[in-house]
Amino acid sequence: MDKINIEEIFATNVFTRSVMEQYLPKDAYREVIHVMEHGGELSRETANVVAQGMKNWAVEKGATHYTHWFQPLTGFTAEKHDSFISHPDADGKMMMEFSGKELIKGESDGSSFPSGGLRATFEARGYTAWDITSPAFVREDATGTILCIPTAFCSYKGEALDKKTPLLRSVQALNEQALRIVRLFGNTTSSRVTPCVGAEQEYFIIDREKYLKRYDLIYSGRTLFGANAPKGQEMSDHYYGSIRERIGSFMKDVNIELWKLGVTAKTQHNEVAPAQHELAPIYETVNVAVDHNQLIMETLRKVAERHNLTCLLHEKPFHGINGSGKHNNWSLTTDDGINMLDPGDTPNANIQFLLVLACIIKAVDTHADLLRQSASDVGNDLRLGADEAPPAIVSIFLGDQLDDVVRQLVETGEAKHLKNNEILATGVDTLPDLLIDPTDRNRTSPFAFTGNKFEFRMVGSADSIGDPNVILNTIVAESFCEAADILEAADNFDLACHDLIKEYLAKHQRIIFNGNGYSPEWVKEAARRGLPNLPTMLDAIDTLTTPKAIGLFEKFNIFTQAELESRKEVLYETYSKTLNIEANCMVEMASKQIIPAGFLYMKDLAGAVKLANNVGVSDRAARNILKEVTELLENLEDAIEALKKALSEAQNVKGNKEKAFTYRDSVKVCMDRLREPADRLETITDKSIWPFPTYEDLLFEV
Repeated sequence: MDKINIEEIFATNVFTRSVMEQYLPKDAYREVIHVMEHGGELSRETANVVAQGMKNWAVEKGATHYTHWFQPLTGFTAEKHDSFISHPDADGKMMMEFSGKELIKGESDGSSFPSGGLRATFEARGYTAWDITSPAFVREDATGTILCIPTAFCSYKGEALDKKTPLLRSVQALNEQALRIVRLFGNTTSSRVTPCVGAEQEYFIIDREKYLKRYDLIYSGRTLFGANAPKGQEMSDHYYGSIRERIGSFMKDVNIELWKLGVTAKTQHNEVAPAQHELAPIYETVNVAVDHNQLIMETLRKVAERHNLTCLLHEKPFHGINGSGKHNNWSLTTDDGINMLDPGDTPNANIQFLLVLACIIKAVDTHADLLRQSASDVGNDLRLGADEAPPAIVSIFLGDQLDDVVRQLVETGEAKHLKNNEILATGVDTLPDLLIDPTDRNRTSPFAFTGNKFEFRMVGSADSIGDPNVILNTIVAESFCEAADILEAADNFDLACHDLIKEYLAKHQRIIFNGNGYSPEWVKEAARRGLPNLPTMLDAIDTLTTPKAIGLFEKFNIFTQAELESRKEVLYETYSKTLNIEANCMVEMASKQIIPAGFLYMKDLAGAVKLANNVGVSDRAARNILKEVTELLENLEDAIEALKKALSEAQNVKGNKEKAFTYRDSVKVCMDRLREPADRLETITDKSIWPFPTYEDLLFEV
């Protein structure tokens, strides 16, 4: 087995600061670092120097093309490749060129990507702008070696058409307001506060040849038909189990590719469901974390194909077993290494931490609807609220120790005592006694404090983590801003801070819940507390354009009202288009695969009945199965016609919102009705006749 030296390969394909220092003159390097850390624009001369250095480095790596790599509202990444070649000189020799202008700005068709009405078809111009805070990298695959330059994507009039632009705006807003907080506590050395994120990524891996025999997986990323296998995840034997050789080989190559791209892939393991796995990186600044999560998803897909496997990132690819999400671990860190969410050994006496905590609790309670919306997509509707993922009701888990501190502050205005860590006695002489954490984990909580960070557990596995982090950054920036306004004007800072912490905790304590988020009692209790319950994606979309939301986003220049309205339209349109694809696929599979297979089985059963009669034995078993198969096929035919009718009616509905609700309330209902007889038919049909791989084939034969 080849040895891997992580130190040697890590970030070898990234234009890091150390690489930049080698390829740029000192003055140009210093200017780039200053802009990265403090904002501003590069001079034209420096931009040209940087472009030349970046090109030389990439060409030495074997690059022939460059691309502005951006993240439109599709949820995927986009790229257009341009080669470095220029006009040949007088001797016919090809020149390799890359200018500062080409580095900083690109142009793309702004109308062909989702824009929610911001761009008309005839208004096509859109711009990509270099994001200097996220390092360029070279990607090596069958296309060749491509220099990828992370960029934002905006329209001709400056509206954000992507995930990165609002994220960068939110990072800037949060930095400004967080610095006000740290300054209040006498910190004059920190010059920047940055949200840091570690996004755990769950995914399924199945055999590619079987995948290619399932039209539903090809077109929608999930199984639209499929009876449960005799065994699922109930034995918990797959979770953290020994990794199969074929999967291990795939994981090894994924790690190598990610390490070369500077992605700190650290953890890998089997997840709860069969064929389900997880990859987790180390924390990094949120902008880079968002880019790296996109690279993780792309790498998982590409490397899987090399191993004749397919990676499924859909939130619920298989009915009856756990779906996939990604846990967005979020914290706030200063440029000199201070984690603002670190409670220290005595959180009850750590006033800055308590103020930050109170502000975050206030932010989440005030904007729970927006946080819920940020984790909304069609696939996540199939996952959230089940006994595998957080419920759709947003709440905060603090754990026993912090919950007790909050209770004391609310009731008495002081937290005089602290629940101390306890010793876990193993009872085995040769094992050490362990100092356990001050609180247990709560896997049913959407937003849980986990020692020195908050874990937002609702995000879907296929989603960009850009949206939830935009919301988190912005709502916390607002809360910090309001607190700083009060405290900066106070005559007695200590008293004002004490009173504000108590006020925020008392007013917003309703969002704190340490119990079982899956229980029916919590739904009733949440309603009593007045917490929003938005069970589906469509229930949450309108939260983007409430007066409260518009005021929030416009105050911090994250979104204009027009940008918010456009995103609403994109979401409604995406919902309808997704269900339209799924429904049409179901009609095709049921009509052209399942019903013909049923007829073949009917023929075999009819022959069995005839044979039994000819030889004078009982035909009861064959006749009973034949009767059930006939009834199921009739039910299938009726369900297909009902779905076709619902589709036709939905397609004629005007207005994106109205159409989306029609798809949910009519088409989706018919889809569920069609699946029921098909899945039952699968359980009684001869396996050799069934037209596509079953759950047993997909989940247990990798």
